[in-house]
Amino acid sequence: MIEVKGTVHPDVKAKVDAKSWFYTDEVRDHFFNPKNILKTEKEASDYDAVSDGVGEVGSPACGDMMKIWIKVDSDSDKIKECKWQTFGCASAIASTSIMSEMVIENSGMTIDQALALKPHDIVERLHGLPARKFHCSVLGDKALQAAINNYFFKSDQKDRMIISKGAEIVDKILKITDKDIEEAVLEGAHDFEAVQKKTKVGVQDKTCIPRVKELIEFYKDKYYG
Repeated sequence: MIEVKGTVHPDVKAKVDAKSWFYTDEVRDHFFNPKNILKTEKEASDYDAVSDGVGEVGSPACGDMMKIWIKVDSDSDKIKECKWQTFGCASAIASTSIMSEMVIENSGMTIDQALALKPHDIVERLHGLPARKFHCSVLGDKALQAAINNYFFKSDQKDRMIISKGAEIVDKILKITDKDIEEAVLEGAHDFEAVQKKTKVGVQDKTCIPRVKELIEFYKDKYYG
């Protein structure tokens, strides 16, 4: 199995034994030549300032992590740019690369079309992934949804924000869920101030603060003991 941690570096090609490669040609192409990737931290920092939405899922401590930036044309409600970085394996890199192409091709998907994009659509375009690597396409799907939710939040379209199935809405104004708190804890926010900085939970809905603090302690105990 070929596992590559960090964003793709040119030297990676020299380190890969081609005989051990068992992925499709499409996965190979998007791994070796990722599209729309932000290769350096400076590129990512610069794009933070101009993007319309940012979504981040996963944690380096847990393995795969993914961050996606989007630019949206507000008049047409279409995604015009989709940039990304990932810390993960070849499947994660290839899945995110091809997804970033899918959402901007043919003048860009509408927000609703992008939200309807499913992991199996991504895998189909890659002509398949090993079964135990299917979760990599799920990671990209979740990061894109998070970026779109962030766009809704920043553009004051909170009524369009997507709530995860089965999630508990903690902050009734910003529609922040227990899943958002869980992800913040996994990403290193281990007290209320840090979680609030990441999610803005409790900024407007003060009544949720005690519940948020309970959830932080619950997830800290669950994942860190």
